[in-house]
Amino acid sequence: FHEPLGVVGQIIPWNFPLLMACWKLAPALAAGNCVVLKPAEQTPAAILLWADLIGDLLPPGVLNIVNG
Repeated sequence: FHEPLGVVGQIIPWNFPLLMACWKLAPALAAGNCVVLKPAEQTPAAILLWADLIGDLLPPGVLNIVNG
């Protein structure tokens, strides 16, 4: 029986922001969890652009991004 764990917090490093975001986000969403994603301070634009591209595919509130 599968039940989501809840909200997953993910911190993305600066060196491979899109690759690491995909590696972390896909399993969390596949398990049915919501995600709070914090990109590195050096590369927030890459994650925001990527989230804008996939944002239409996810229900509201499933992917949340915290910059800073």
